[in-house]
Amino acid sequence: MSGFTAGVLTISDKGAKGEREDLSGQCLLKLLEKNGFNIVKYMIVPDDEVTITGTLKEWVDKYKLHLITTTGGTGLTERDITPQATLKVIDYAVPGMAEAMRAESMKITPNAMLSRAVAGVRADSLIINFPGSRKSVEENFAVILPALRHGISKLRGDSSDCVV
Repeated sequence: MSGFTAGVLTISDKGAKGEREDLSGQCLLKLLEKNGFNIVKYMIVPDDEVTITGTLKEWVDKYKLHLITTTGGTGLTERDITPQATLKVIDYAVPGMAEAMRAESMKITPNAMLSRAVAGVRADSLIINFPGSRKSVEENFAVILPALRHGISKLRGDSSDCVV
């Protein structure tokens, strides 16, 4: 993924307070770096919609990141608002990515059907929500990795034919 920029946004009340180590965000950082992404931004924020939407907008509009990954806040509790915040900032959804992650995770645990993670595009940046556990991040990243280069290339203006 050489030349692509990325950011990792961890969404966790406890993580933002320093009460929990950010294992899922650190995992995403390592996976992205291992796959040639240039990490430009990393931050831990609380489960606060204004903070999440503001950060996502800034990372796209100001820093022009090619890929933004979030981790945390995709479950069913009242504080799990990452999908709602993401939907407020994207121009359009890319449902196949989230569907693929859930489908593959269902082979491991039935709890995967409870994930509300979304993926979408703002301007020419791809934003993908990941669950808040290191293990889930590893499993879900492996699912979407084969499509990342192609998707980001298309967003960045690659006009070559998609047919192989």
